[in-house]
Amino acid sequence: MDINAVLSLGAEGEEDSYAGKLYLMAPYLAFSSLDKKSVRFTIPLSTVRRVERLNARAGIYALSLALWHGGKIIVQLTSLRPTADLFCALLRDALKIELQKGRMKSVKGFVKTCYSEVLVSAAAPTPSDEKDEAEGADDASESSYHGGLGLRFRFPGDPKKLREASKIKLWTTYLKSHGRNLTLLRYPQCTRLVQVGLPNRLRGEMWETLSGSLFLRYSNPGLYEQLLEQNTGRTTTSTEDIEKDLHRSLPEYAGYQSEEGINALRRVLQAYSFKNPELGYCQAMNILAAAILIYMSEEQAFWLLEVLCDRLLPGYYAPSMHGTLLDQRVFESLVQRCLPIIHDHFTTVDVQLSVASLPWFLSLYINSMPMIFAFRIVDCFFCMGPKVLFQVGLAILKINGEKLLQIQDDGGFLNLMRDYFASLGDSAHPNSSDPRARAITRFQELLLVSFREFSVITDDLILSERKRFRHEIIHSIETFSKRSAVRNLRSLGRFTKEQAGLVYDALYQAMCEGVEEKPETRIQLRTFQYFLSEIATWARDEKIVSNGFQQRIDRDVAEHEFIDRLFFFWDTSCCGALSFQDLVHGLDGVMFNDLMENIEWFFNLHDKNKDGFLTKDEVLTVSESFLFIFRFEVGDAYLGAVSRFMTNAFEYGDALLADSDQSQENQDQETQNQETQAGVDGEPLPIPSNQPYLNLATFRMVVLADEILESFFETDLSGSFRLDPVAELELQPSASGLLGEFWSTIATDNNKKMFNMFTDEIGKTIGKHQVIHRPSIGRYKNLEEPKARESLLTPGMRHSASKTSLRSSPSSSSLRPSSTASSTTATSQLLTVKVPSPPTGKDREPASAIGYSPMVQAANAALLARPAFTIDDAKDDDDDDTEDDLEIGDNDDQVMDEVDAFLEAHDSGLTDADKAVAKDLINAKPV
Repeated sequence: MDINAVLSLGAEGEEDSYAGKLYLMAPYLAFSSLDKKSVRFTIPLSTVRRVERLNARAGIYALSLALWHGGKIIVQLTSLRPTADLFCALLRDALKIELQKGRMKSVKGFVKTCYSEVLVSAAAPTPSDEKDEAEGADDASESSYHGGLGLRFRFPGDPKKLREASKIKLWTTYLKSHGRNLTLLRYPQCTRLVQVGLPNRLRGEMWETLSGSLFLRYSNPGLYEQLLEQNTGRTTTSTEDIEKDLHRSLPEYAGYQSEEGINALRRVLQAYSFKNPELGYCQAMNILAAAILIYMSEEQAFWLLEVLCDRLLPGYYAPSMHGTLLDQRVFESLVQRCLPIIHDHFTTVDVQLSVASLPWFLSLYINSMPMIFAFRIVDCFFCMGPKVLFQVGLAILKINGEKLLQIQDDGGFLNLMRDYFASLGDSAHPNSSDPRARAITRFQELLLVSFREFSVITDDLILSERKRFRHEIIHSIETFSKRSAVRNLRSLGRFTKEQAGLVYDALYQAMCEGVEEKPETRIQLRTFQYFLSEIATWARDEKIVSNGFQQRIDRDVAEHEFIDRLFFFWDTSCCGALSFQDLVHGLDGVMFNDLMENIEWFFNLHDKNKDGFLTKDEVLTVSESFLFIFRFEVGDAYLGAVSRFMTNAFEYGDALLADSDQSQENQDQETQNQETQAGVDGEPLPIPSNQPYLNLATFRMVVLADEILESFFETDLSGSFRLDPVAELELQPSASGLLGEFWSTIATDNNKKMFNMFTDEIGKTIGKHQVIHRPSIGRYKNLEEPKARESLLTPGMRHSASKTSLRSSPSSSSLRPSSTASSTTATSQLLTVKVPSPPTGKDREPASAIGYSPMVQAANAALLARPAFTIDDAKDDDDDDTEDDLEIGDNDDQVMDEVDAFLEAHDSGLTDADKAVAKDLINAKPV
């Protein structure tokens, strides 16, 4: 749950109070200011020692949270009282669960692994007194906190030039008042200190704290060692590649000239390849792991690598490197936007920007800059996110702009960048008369330009640009992969290579819809639903939404048991996932069939135990599948077809039971038992729902008895699978009136959904909201009533004693001829479902246990109860459309007032009165 709140520290300080949202995501509590950058924190609930409600002014609902490290934060819940009470109740329950699990006891042992505990502790020696890193190496080795190879082999750079003592002092002051490791509160001062640079001893811990990998290490104690132990001696392709590259990464660092450093690097890379076999290993990961191991222990580096590859830089180290290529395209677009002269020059002389920039992004500048400067970039990257890579890259190009305009080829570009990086420690203004200007280094100038002049490069902009170019990159990097995948298929079936390529396109599109971050060799059920929505018309919900102000087409992925059944039907290897070959084979089995083959395919799809018969429950499932496929068809023609199918299936199934292969003695015995039971309740026993009921031949006969179902299986079923890509359905927004201009201004990816919801609500209020679903088949467009028919049974069969399915039974769901039909002929074919009201909560049973689903009930109810009204075919009277004919512009003022109120409600600022209330809460007593 999330709730609006105002956050302040529980002590007198210079920090302001910040409005934002408080999130309860058990077992974590998080806060983010409305501007997404001023203040935020994420803390495990196990670090919360006490929660008290404060006695404040009337109408103020405030909580005081005491944390593990002695800090206190005050959150003022600014939502309505019932919402605040609910949030507090959920927080209390979540804290109780953490207490019952014993998680609060594990905090004490975990924080001992963090150097910040030693730093803040008054009893520990002050690290700021050390003059050389080597002097503290022996003490560090005896302590219990985690550290990297730098504790033994020295950290890169001169401690005096890096001003280690000053940095340690500043960070000690901040950590004492703002928490540390698990309880760190990230106020604006934290970001400024990171930009100044992290102390060597604290760097590893701050990397994992700022990136969030600290929480993975806290939540998975011992997993790293367990992975290594379980895979001891195991050899894979990844482990072989790791051995080849061990001596190639950072060979200039002393730690990797010894077996200790090489063995640590080997263990971290192997453990990660065992945990993520789909990603495995690539050489760029070797460089990163070697760099972070200088400041972090093996376990810390392992979890940081997990966050890097999975969340911060997704797709960067995948076999296709699709994430890296995508960001290179985004970077090129940003250069064109921010530095158009340089971009035009590069285009003229045919210089590829990615020749230099791709290694920058792939190694986080570690492979390009001297390490002492690259690690400063890495500090900012873990603190502020991937946008730092783009900001620094743009600043490099701008600072060297004049020289870049002189280059004529890629070689000159690389040489210029190499010379610039080698001079980062030099003065940026060596000829200046001002000594302070001469003291500014080129690296300091680089950071200044990056974060001041390119502050417009935000996370939202990066995400928007990635989405913009994703399809282009997918197409470019998958052309070869598609040809290889099609070529490696064991069988194409009846597909051509071009058609198989279209199947591959739909598969990859589904995997890129956010369901799965990276391409996999097999897809799960959720991704299969996306895939099928690209292929089959009935597997997606398309609707035209009109609300009086705009008209649009929304498309959603359908979810139904029929799609799940199809997934497992195609999963011939029974591994719970589908390969590209499985998809091609499955589509081949339905897209090229004739009438009889399609009927058999549909029969086999619903024959769960593959015994050649459908049970009663399976016949009901078939009818539900029909209703799902026909759910958006116009009129009652398809509903009538499903109802006739049910009637025919049960009439024929009952009539043919007497002709089964069971012995005459068993028939006599069954008849005797039924007669005995009939003497008790007057009716024969119902047939068990799991008894074989319809074979394929009977099923064919029932289907072919209906013209609509015959047409569906002959052409419509195969035709509903379409390999051509589904076009993006967009309707032009109305440009009339002030609202049209307002819409065109704010219609971005981030707020389009919110605006659509807003206008829909207004449309409902004024009575103009309308939703029209696109039919999946679309053959019958008139509102036709079902036609009456004679029974399929011969007179002899019609008088068969086996009529159990047409009688009511207290022990099972059954069908009964309707007594409300207007004619005898219609009565013989229309059936009413008699089921109890569906239970709720824990008493709910599967549909097969209580009878027909609500969809089946609705089909019969619609046919039996609905008479034909003349108004169905009548058009609206023109005189009643006065309100609908109003111009949108007439309502612009009213709509804009509501928009203004909506935007004002989401304002991110705090008034002076709000800040005064927050300050009063510091000294408030608990209730």
